[in-house]
Parts: sequence; structure tokens; C-alpha cells
Amino acid sequence: MENWLPLYLSSTLSFAYYYPLLMAYVWMIGGIIYYIKWERNQPNGGSILNSLPAYPHVSILVPCHNEGDNLSETIAALNRQNYPYFDIIAINDGSTDNTGELLDKLNKKYSRLRVVHLEENQGKAMALRMGAMVSSNEFLVCIDGDALLDSNATGWIMRHFLSSPRVGAVTGNPRVRTRSTLLGKIQVGEFSSIVGLIKRAQRVYGRLFSISGVIAGFRKSALQDADYWSVDAITEDIDITWKLQLKGWDIRFEPNALCWILMPETLKGLWQQRLRWAQGGVEVFIRYLPQVIRLRQRRLWLLLTEYFISILWTYGVISLIILWALMPFIPHPEGMTAFSFIPSSAGLLLGLTCLIQFAVSFYIDGRYEKSLGRLYYWMIWYPLVYWLINLLTMTVALPKTLLTQRSSRATWVSPDRGIR
Repeated sequence: MENWLPLYLSSTLSFAYYYPLLMAYVWMIGGIIYYIKWERNQPNGGSILNSLPAYPHVSILVPCHNEGDNLSETIAALNRQNYPYFDIIAINDGSTDNTGELLDKLNKKYSRLRVVHLEENQGKAMALRMGAMVSSNEFLVCIDGDALLDSNATGWIMRHFLSSPRVGAVTGNPRVRTRSTLLGKIQVGEFSSIVGLIKRAQRVYGRLFSISGVIAGFRKSALQDADYWSVDAITEDIDITWKLQLKGWDIRFEPNALCWILMPETLKGLWQQRLRWAQGGVEVFIRYLPQVIRLRQRRLWLLLTEYFISILWTYGVISLIILWALMPFIPHPEGMTAFSFIPSSAGLLLGLTCLIQFAVSFYIDGRYEKSLGRLYYWMIWYPLVYWLINLLTMTVALPKTLLTQRSSRATWVSPDRGIR
């Protein structure tokens, strides 16, 4: 033990420090490459209708479960889409509040709206399946029942489908609108600096880990090829992303497809959300590993490797925390004292890198949201709050996913939607 411990601590401390440092620069460089190649010379927001070669009919699917407080503004925003041919299909998935009654009233108000009622809560994936079956259109835009879709988003999504027949899905750009607390403010930066940069970087090397479940467009024939959303998946968005890419479909990111979303602003709500995300990632990793390791799926190997290393990093850091607490009680070489997780100089570099990453992402995303700079100050809390939560949720998610026997349906409950 005495000879093994120093070597383990040295190597694990280095891994715990250098991995997030390396990935921060990978995401920044990838984000900058994406910005220069695809984003810098594109129009900044506004309508893109005049540059589209055609205007295929689009169905906007809105799966709803207990969304009575949000549906009116969601449907009103959808009705203002700056696109000539579209309809709205709202799927009431066994709501126990006034969602069904409200949808029936809105159905009379908006001629584009069609309503599907499901008697029992069957989960978001099943609601999306039903909406897709009801639609006769080849192209679908899917949003959550509490989100506000930008009026030009449908046009921006459609430009990708019209540019290539191999595009199976297009993920949009979620923007957090609940920001009255520290957690809310930090999430605004997270969706720019972490989520936005990761999607840009992953798009550069060709494959995305996940679309944004709150806003994404789909080609219906691609969904049919992939057998639609899996009704037993914890996170249907991660699952359908991998299913489509395993079938060879291309998935793109469209930063101009803005969608304003509600996010948790309590620690309990944030924990539940991030635990579900972590479980969904582990589930997909386990479920599709036998397919991904085949040679013809080699374009997914980089994503697979990145995710596997992130799991190793999580448990490496947890082991360091445990060893730090046990150090006074276990044998160790004479003169070896309690260790520090990150030396002062390394900690300074990691903190500086984090701030640079936020600055880069705020500059890129500043095209779409002008007030991001005001939140820069709050980003110093991100490593403390969100790294710790994400670390703990992944630690819990892996054994929970491995030991939990999945039911036939992944139903949903109303999440924490923040303070507005």
C-alpha cells in the first residue's frame, strides 16, 4: 500500500487536473473553428426565408404533461412562426391539471393547432411518436410545452434539411430565460460556454452526443429508419441522437434556431434534472456500445472515447476525495502528508482557462443574446456549483442505471421550471 499510494495519487491528481483543462481547449478550439467555418459569415438572426429554395410543409410537435401554466404563451409563440406552411400538433400526455381543457380552448382560437389527447401518461417519447404519426408532413420541429420558439427558428432549421438529403435532425440553440437566482444566472453561461461550445466542437468532428430535447427538427423518413424515439429511454433526446447516427444520418447544430426555455433554480430541481441527464447518457452508452464498436461506426468512436474518459475522470476524482478523508487512517510513506487536490499554480491556470472559455463562448453567442456580458461576473461560481453537481450525479447515475431494471415506458413528471 505504501509504495502504491504515492504513484496512484500522483497519476490520478494529474488526470483529474489535465483532463478538464485539455477538454476546455478542445471545446474552445472546436467552437472557434465552427464559428469561422459556418457561423461568422452567416446572417445574424432574422428571417432566412428569401434564401430558401423551397418551403415544405412542417409540423411543430408539442408534447405536453401538466403544462397549464405555460401552454398559452408557448402556442402563441408558435403561431407567430415566420414560415409560410406549418401546423401545430399538441399532444396532451395524460395531464392531471387543466392542460387538456386549455388545449381545447386554444384549438378554437388557432386554426393551425391540432390537439391529440392521450388518456394516460405514457412518456414524452410516446407523445412524440403519436404526434409524428398524426402528421402527414416529412419535416417535424419538436419543442417542449413550456418553451418559446423564436419566430424565425423554423426557417433556420429547414435550411439544413433542404441543403442535404442526409440530414436527419437539426438541433437548435436553447436560451435560458429563468435567471432570477444564482443558479439561473450560472445556467445562462453554462448553455453558452459548455453546451454551445460542445455542440460546435462536436459538429466539427462530425458527430453530436445529443440534440437538445427542448428544440430540434427531424426528417420523418430518418425517424422511420431509426424506429422513432425509444419509449423506454430515460432521455429520449440522447437516445434518438445515437439511433439516427448509427443509421448514418447527419445531425447538425443551428445556433440561429433560438428557443427560450425554463430551467431549475433550486438545488433539488437541478439535482433531479442532472441525474436524469447522467442516467440517460450511461443508458445510451451501455445500450449502443456493441453497435458503436463496429468498424463502420468509427466516426462515433471519438464521442465514445470522450464519454468513457469522462466517466473515469468522475470516479478518479471521487477516489481522491475518499483517500483525502482516509489519509490519517491508512498506511502511507513517512513524510507523506495530506495532499492538495490542485496546487495553487495549477488551480490558477484552470480558473483562468475557465474564464477564457466563458469569454470565448460569450463572444460567439453574443450574436444571439446581447446581454450575456452582464452575467460574466457570476461565472466564477460555475466550477464550484456545477462541476460538483455533475460529478456527484454521474457517480450516482452509473450504478443506478446498471442496477435498475427499466420498465417498458419512461413516463415523465413536471420538473422544476425556475422562478419567473
